[in-house]
Parts: sequence; structure tokens; C-alpha cells
Amino acid sequence: MTERPARDDTDVLGGLRPEQVRVRFPPSPTGLLTVGNIRSALFNWAFARHYGGTLVLRIEDTDQTRNTPEALDYTLDALQWLGLTWDEGPGVGGDAGPYLQSERMDIYAGIVTKLMAAGKAYQCYCSQEELDDRRDAARDAGLPSGYDGHCRELTSEQSKVFVDEGRRAVVRLRMPDRPIVFDDLVRGEITFLPENLGDYVLVRANGYPLYPLVNPVDDALMNITHVLRGEDLLSSTPRQIALYEALAEIGIGSGRTPRFGHLPMVMGSEGNKKLSKRDAGAGLDDYRTQGFLPEGLLNYLGLLGWSIADDRDVFTLAEMIEAFDIRKVNSNAARFDQKKCEAINAAHMRMLPQDEFAARTVPFLVKAGYLPTAPSDEQLAVLRASVPLVQERMDTLGESVELLGFLFAGDDFKIEPDAAAKVLAGDAGTVLEASAKALKDVEWTTAAIEAALRASLVDGLGLKPKKAFGPVRVAVSGRRVSPPLFESMELLGRETSLRRIEQARVKVEH
Repeated sequence: MTERPARDDTDVLGGLRPEQVRVRFPPSPTGLLTVGNIRSALFNWAFARHYGGTLVLRIEDTDQTRNTPEALDYTLDALQWLGLTWDEGPGVGGDAGPYLQSERMDIYAGIVTKLMAAGKAYQCYCSQEELDDRRDAARDAGLPSGYDGHCRELTSEQSKVFVDEGRRAVVRLRMPDRPIVFDDLVRGEITFLPENLGDYVLVRANGYPLYPLVNPVDDALMNITHVLRGEDLLSSTPRQIALYEALAEIGIGSGRTPRFGHLPMVMGSEGNKKLSKRDAGAGLDDYRTQGFLPEGLLNYLGLLGWSIADDRDVFTLAEMIEAFDIRKVNSNAARFDQKKCEAINAAHMRMLPQDEFAARTVPFLVKAGYLPTAPSDEQLAVLRASVPLVQERMDTLGESVELLGFLFAGDDFKIEPDAAAKVLAGDAGTVLEASAKALKDVEWTTAAIEAALRASLVDGLGLKPKKAFGPVRVAVSGRRVSPPLFESMELLGRETSLRRIEQARVKVEH
């Protein structure tokens, strides 16, 4: 449990002890997670960890046409990969379960019955055509076009007429006839007037509960104390507050309405529209595939609306937990900057201990076919020895495939066609032949390799270093850009290096 820093959080906690804080992250398993989803999960996670409270993972899977078991597995795996662990939820358990909404349908049905019995909700028999006609008439008259309360005060006899006509009813919440005012932790006091808050639908005519019902009901039953979510959900907040109050009046939950904090929108790189899951760079999988570090990606997402200090962008998750203050979240929209995200990740790459850096590249080299699933001790030793050559050059773990693959290619080693065409031409054959002779009997160390090649190619043939070493680099690494040449050759070994130089020389001559 994280010890709460010494600061006055009375306005945030509202009389709660820090450890009583309960927040939730409620993804819908309908597809891939976006960086916007993860930013919300991160802020909830940091908020809970800062106070030593509880993060609940609740799966909102009531949309049976779009939710799949595979998407649920993906969601859980993605959160675990990121390190955004939860204290209650699927795979962990807890006293407030079940944590999949699809397993809570009887709970929702029972609560709707209680709301109706208490006069907090009612059945509405209006057809869609009737609703549309009345809304159009209201607009023409310059009046609010929300639901007009037509069925609010139906008598039992009037309801029976509709039932006898074969009409099916939705269930609506009876909204209070007063402004709804709340103090948003990010945006300050917000007021919604009653004329803009029509009685909204809780349950469809087919009996299926909707998000505006199940979300607050679960918050109440799970004793959620703070709701941190995207700005795009702000318009639904007054309706949910009204339902929290109605639930409290019929004895559901703790009776406490959660404190809200609406996080700034994450905008696309142009800054003129919300980042969409269809936009390049929006999906979490893109970053995982490229080899972003979870801590690097989360560091950048933490900067989308919050900062640890005015003059500092790079921080660890432990530092974020200690410093996180929901009151310092900016209400202005945050622009997603792909280049800055890469730069933050690169900084975290540099921070990794060398052995851990090597270990994290293994899955990428395995997937590319350069290493077996269980690398040998010798292969791991070469990999660890290569880290000082590349760690400062790499921005993502995926770059290890191009930079280090040649060390493990074996018989599958190939020279890139572009490198062969541009470098293994002209007098490259003479350079490679001289290189092989110079290296034949030399001690196989970085210093000796460099001395021999400089003496033979730069001093002996009078070539500039780029012309001298370019063909050797392509011959042994297969690429025009590689880790430092002499160190790479030492790691590659005498036999393999000389064999590749000879194969390249033959290729030039033919």
C-alpha cells in the first residue's frame, strides 16, 4: 500500500480516509484498446495507488453483438503487459463481484423493479415516431427538444390501454426538476439546468438494460468513490448523478455520490479532432508490436493532461504514483505527439539495466527467427555483450531485429539488396580481399581488428574510412547501418566474419 504524501487532500477525499478510495476502469471488450483508453486507466491506477486505495476492473460487456471472449482475453492481457494491475476484478476476485456486467443482469432487473415501485422510474409507451414528431415540434417552437415527460404521470388505466394495443414500454428515470450542480475535480463547478435533462431511458422495450443504468448501479454497489473518465462522457454525468441519488433513496449502495473528474480529450496529431481508434498510432497494439516499453508508453500518456513538473517529462511510474494530483490535471485537450512519445520511450530504453535490456529484446529476435524460443547460454552471452553497442541507438525494442539479427543469422544470413547494390560495387572486391588477408592471423579483439583493417585499407590502399570500412560492414552485417563495426566483428567471431567477407567478395566478382 502506497503511503499518502503529506498534503491537504480534504477537497479530493471529501471526508474519506485515503485507503477508502475506490476507483474503477470499465472497458468494453469490443476490440483493441486505444491510447485514450489506456490514459484513462493510467490516471485511475495512479490515483488509487497514490492514496493506497483500490482499483476495480469492471468489464462492461452488455453489448452482446460486439463483445467476444477473445476481446476480453486481449483486454486483460494488455493491462497486465502494461503493469496496470487491479485489486478487484476478473482473475482477482473481490467482494463486489461478479465483475462482468453480463453476469449481473438479475441485479439490474431487481433494482429497476425497486426504482419503479418507489416512483423513481416509470414505463414509457411512446413510439419512436411519436417522439420524433414531438421533438420536431419543440424545435420549431424554440423549446428544448429532449423527452417531454409525456408518460410521466400515466394512470394505470392509461397504461392498460397502451398494453392492450400491444405497445411495449421502455423504462425512464424520473429526473429531478432542479439544476444538477457538482464540483468536478478537473473542471470545477458545473451546472446542468433541468430543461436540458429529460427523463432518459434505463431499459429498452425488450427488457435489456442500458449503460446509463448499469454503470451507476455498479458504481453504487461496488462503492466507487471517484469516477475519473473522459470529457466526452461529461454530458451523461448529471443523469447519472440523479440515478445515484435515486439509488441512495431506495437503500442501494453507500448513499454517497462519487466525485467526478473529467479528463481532457486526447486529440490527434493535428490537434483539431479527437484521436480515433482508426487513426495511425491510436491503437495499443501498434506500440506493443513495435517494441515500446510499457513504462515508456505510460510515461508519455501520463503527460496527456498532467505533468510531474514544469521542467521535466521523463519519470518512472513509482514517481508518478507519489506525485499524482488529480487537481493538477489540465482541462484543455491534449494533443497526441507521436515523435514525443518515441523520444520518451527512447529515454526509458536508456534507463534499463543492460541485462534487462538484453532480456527484453529476446522475444523480438525470437519472433524474427534469429533466436530459438529457448536461446542457448552462448547466444545470450553474445546478446548481452552487444547491448553497449546499441542501447544508445535504439528507440524501440523492435529495432533489435535490424541492428542485432546479423549476429544470430547463421546460414540464413543475407545481405540487403540495397546495401549490396550501393556498397558492394566498384573496387569493393579489392577492399574485401585485402580485409580478409589482414584479418587472417590477427588476434580476434576489437582493438586488433581495427588496427589491422586501418593499416591495410586506410594506410595500405589509401582509402578514406567510409570507403574502406563500408564494404566490410555490409559483408558482415548485411546492412549499410550497423552497430560499431570492429566490436560487432569481435562478437560475430573470426570464422563467421571471414566467411561472410569471402562470400561478399565472390558476390562482387560475379
